[in-house]
Amino acid sequence: MLFLDGVGIGVEDSVVNPFFRAKLPSLRSLFAGERPTLDKQFLQNGSATLIPLDPNLGIEGLPQSGTGQTALFTGVNASQRIGKHFGPYPYSSLRPIIQEKNIFRQLKEADKSVYFANAYPQKFFDYFKDKQTRLTVTTLSCSYCDMPLHHVGELEKGRAISADITNAGWPRMGYTQLLPIEPAEAGRRLTQLSAEYDFVLFEYWKTDKAGHSERMGDAVEALELFDGMLGGILETLDTSETLLLITSDHGNIEDMSTKVHTRNPVPVILFGHRHREVAETLSQQPDLTNVTPTLTKFITQQVAAPVQ
Repeated sequence: MLFLDGVGIGVEDSVVNPFFRAKLPSLRSLFAGERPTLDKQFLQNGSATLIPLDPNLGIEGLPQSGTGQTALFTGVNASQRIGKHFGPYPYSSLRPIIQEKNIFRQLKEADKSVYFANAYPQKFFDYFKDKQTRLTVTTLSCSYCDMPLHHVGELEKGRAISADITNAGWPRMGYTQLLPIEPAEAGRRLTQLSAEYDFVLFEYWKTDKAGHSERMGDAVEALELFDGMLGGILETLDTSETLLLITSDHGNIEDMSTKVHTRNPVPVILFGHRHREVAETLSQQPDLTNVTPTLTKFITQQVAAPVQ
């Protein structure tokens, strides 16, 4: 599973939507050159399906990461639980829900192996040691499941992926020994990990950051980095056994005319093993709360079918 923060389905307009300005050969290859738009939200090809999901969850206002990611990674409508959208970090009363129902815990309790692929520099661990209220849903979920977050060592061994995909930011933080890698290599590493675990998750935040910047160049760069990583995955993924799922928590980067989130639907891209079946299940309740229940059902029924 590739989680892209802040990616919605927008209009077909290269002036505001970087999906129609960036070079995205890997993404476009999935659907014969097509990209989703608000006028064409469903796409399907021989090995891939794209459907829209509602991030609004029946609540007025702009969707936010804290509640959106809680819904995405637990299956619980967090916005309805607290009566509003909230973020970027989860609301305090949502923490018990994340602790009990996060996707890592649900899969581990079903005796499935799980892996969070992101690596973090030491300053992350130093800063957040006493600031647990500023953990994201994914990192908080790991802490509740006794899943240690990865340090630079796992990154050097190829057992983790930098949040910026290429390791480019690490030398500026003092890790001068860490060489940059091509985006496609990051994708190949994720594919290798998916062969070892039933569920592998990677979180990419540069899309949301670029959307808030209102700088089209930043948005194009963030999308092209991701597309390069996707290319490495598509080259090496065994689609007869593995499903790739890509989705988001709310819209943002698809409309660079504003620096705030949008109420646009978010895409779910499914590529590979049983993609049409999973898409059909998600379509029965097409919002963020159906992703974790669908994935846990799929993974627990398929012993030899890991999800990346």
